[in-house]
Amino acid sequence: QPQIYRMENENDISTMTKFLYRQFQIVGRHVPTEKDPQPQIYRMKMWARDDVKAKSKFWYFLRKLRRVKKANGQILAVNEIFEKNPTTIKNYGIWVRYNSRTGVHNAYKEYRDTTLNGAVQQMYQEMGSRHRARHSAISIIKTATIKASECKRPNIQQFHDSKISFPLTRKVVRPTSRVHRTLYKASRPNAACF
Repeated sequence: QPQIYRMENENDISTMTKFLYRQFQIVGRHVPTEKDPQPQIYRMKMWARDDVKAKSKFWYFLRKLRRVKKANGQILAVNEIFEKNPTTIKNYGIWVRYNSRTGVHNAYKEYRDTTLNGAVQQMYQEMGSRHRARHSAISIIKTATIKASECKRPNIQQFHDSKISFPLTRKVVRPTSRVHRTLYKASRPNAACF
């Protein structure tokens, strides 16, 4: 569950939720040399707990893909990416690669959340509980916001109902006015509504 905390600016909805994993965009390149004065620039988007770990992951993946490492490279920019509409529910598809006890696997997961960071947090929790995959063993290949018609998983499709309704498990009868509110009741109130 994301932690809720108060900010100075309570009108800003996006700052009310603190996510464990945040999305960063890292831009880097090889250090310019006489042989190559304008080296190729590389950009990656990744999830990490802070910008220090995001930069570390950037060098980890760039070292595998190109002949650039931290010793002969430089970071040009580090930007945190925020959700454009953090109050609207969306369907997210996440393609992951993870190491299990037996080998390397590819997986496709679907989640419903208001932000992509929330969906990624759900994914890390599910991979840890269902597949016993550690955070370090999971690599996010791709993420996408998908339409309701493109969803494949039944646990996501069950919410795509225009007439969906949920049972009201606890209905508290409140007084019509503050004047009629009392601390003690004559009879024990029945809060269950079945």
